Amino acid sequence: MSGATAPAPSGAALKSRVVYSAAHVVADPLADNGPGRPAALDWDATLAFRRHLWTHGLGVAEAMDTAQRGMGLDWAATQELIRRSAAEAASAGGLIACGAGTDQLTGPSTLDGVIAAYEEQLAVVDAAGAVPILMCSRALAATASGPDDYVRVYDRLLSQVSRPVILHWLGPMFDPALTGYWGDADLSAAAETMLAVIAAHTSKVDGVKISLLDADREIAFRRRLPESVRCYTGDDFNYPQLIEGDEVGFSHALLGIFDPLAAHASAAVARLDAGDAKGFREILDPTVDLARHTFAAPTFNYKTGVVFLAWLAGHQDAFRMVGGLENARDVRYLAKLFVLADEAGLYPDPDAAAEKMRALLTVAGVAR
Repeated sequence: MSGATAPAPSGAALKSRVVYSAAHVVADPLADNGPGRPAALDWDATLAFRRHLWTHGLGVAEAMDTAQRGMGLDWAATQELIRRSAAEAASAGGLIACGAGTDQLTGPSTLDGVIAAYEEQLAVVDAAGAVPILMCSRALAATASGPDDYVRVYDRLLSQVSRPVILHWLGPMFDPALTGYWGDADLSAAAETMLAVIAAHTSKVDGVKISLLDADREIAFRRRLPESVRCYTGDDFNYPQLIEGDEVGFSHALLGIFDPLAAHASAAVARLDAGDAKGFREILDPTVDLARHTFAAPTFNYKTGVVFLAWLAGHQDAFRMVGGLENARDVRYLAKLFVLADEAGLYPDPDAAAEKMRALLTVAGVAR
């Protein structure tokens, strides 16, 4: 083991960047959480992890793809998650934004059906008092015939929201069902449609989460945003340079990799708050190899790595996931992740993490 450990929480609020961690959920290890089963969560551990994120000064992006939306977390469990997490945020004074999508739909839909599904989920988020995140919709991607259909749906939704929302653009590497989102497989053309929607509803848009794993494309996009609209990077490969920014601007953050890297993210942004960009990079740059392996292709299975790291770090008692997704990565992937996390100083207790890894390898037949 490297002997490096994660930074301790400072308790200070972050100032120069708005930073959200998309948070995972903790499955009940004694429940039937197999593929196709209703999700059963360990609520105590799930909410304790959110308190951990707030302790480090990060916001919680709740009920996003990191929480296995569309990959094991059903709408019934999602509603309860939004309500419980928002209540916990109010009690703790923590920042929270919650995903609203259309994943309660089953089978083919219509544009009006997509709008109604979004409205149902937005009502749940609004009642909880959280900032809404308008997630990309598989149903809309399957139903829309071109950019005009996206404009119609988002115009309808943004015209009625009660508070500014965060828009969401998740690339096909995260979800192949979202190929051609915003009405065009060409990402430059798709960006034009999204920018037109934002321009028409600037006062209703807090920011845009961009998850395309393309730093140059994100920089070009954020430079065209209205001044009042934040760009939240969702690029789990290039986040240090994007958050640091350049002479023109910078990205805020809404990242799945900040679930395991909450302590590092907090300590790094605190350096930016103090005007120490070099110190910021010294903390975050060594975590990039870990992030790139966590999100290695097929990228959408990154959730398995995130939960594995939470188990190793002591945030939950079992390496189990809703939908049985703990089986989505092989033991070689997990072994490399263990080593990279150690090198990055992820573990509060390196010896306990090593003991868990040894047990997993024994069960896998790799170690004796």
